[in-house]
Amino acid sequence: MENQLYRYWPIVRRPRFELPDGARVALYIGLNVEHYEIDKPATSIFSGTAALQPDPLNYGWRDYGPRVGIWRMMDLLDKYGMRASVLLNSDVCHRYPEIIEEGNKRDWAWLAHGKNNSVFEAGMSPEEERGYLADVVGTISKGTGREPKGWLGPALTETFSTPDILAGLGLSYILDWCNDDQPYPVSVDHGRMIVVPYSIEINDITLFVSKSLTGPDFYQILVDQFDVLYEEGAKQGRIMALGLHPFVVNQPFRHKYLDRALGYITRHDKVWLTTSDDIADWYYQRYYDQAVREIGA
Repeated sequence: MENQLYRYWPIVRRPRFELPDGARVALYIGLNVEHYEIDKPATSIFSGTAALQPDPLNYGWRDYGPRVGIWRMMDLLDKYGMRASVLLNSDVCHRYPEIIEEGNKRDWAWLAHGKNNSVFEAGMSPEEERGYLADVVGTISKGTGREPKGWLGPALTETFSTPDILAGLGLSYILDWCNDDQPYPVSVDHGRMIVVPYSIEINDITLFVSKSLTGPDFYQILVDQFDVLYEEGAKQGRIMALGLHPFVVNQPFRHKYLDRALGYITRHDKVWLTTSDDIADWYYQRYYDQAVREIGA
């Protein structure tokens, strides 16, 4: 089957993509703020107990995020004057309202990230998914006081109908397709939609949980990623998305290396510390129409 969502468009054949104030790299923190149901298996640090009900080992590990890790992250982002792009499960709005309260004080961007991270969309019918997504978006809008503009699926899951349903609900960008260093338009039947870059590799779940890398490894990977994008950004603006989970990266022995990496990045000039919302707005204002004319999305 052919990919109907987007067309091949090599980065070397695109018009010059510029960022505000001559920045080379736009950095945003994709902060996953999630809820997990206690009786379903999910992201685990030890697979041996993952199917048990209850599973204190893995559930408790994940539950460190809203109880402790997120508050450590808030202090760190405040230190660098950064706003989070929060990938928000709608269940968080009524289960952990204190997080919403503090995020609003910091003007965080709220993106829809499903109901919780125990429910995936794959296999839903269009009618079922439309109702599910409408409930997620409505709950986040009411709970945060702001309508979400962006979407990341739980475990980056979608159906073939997801982008079009989201566009019909008023969302304007998705993060699930980790295939680029710049935004680009995609095809939907209603409204308009773009992909904003996200990363499944520069992501603490992948690096720490899947690959068991160390804090120093993490620091060096972030520095290497930034250095290459910063060099390339002298010719074409680049997006650096950093996907983080407070129950992983904000464990004390890892947190210090995130602090060091952000310190390294923010010592450079020509870096736009921003949110995925602001990246999407910038692209729509200056590049979307030209891109659609060029590739026919």
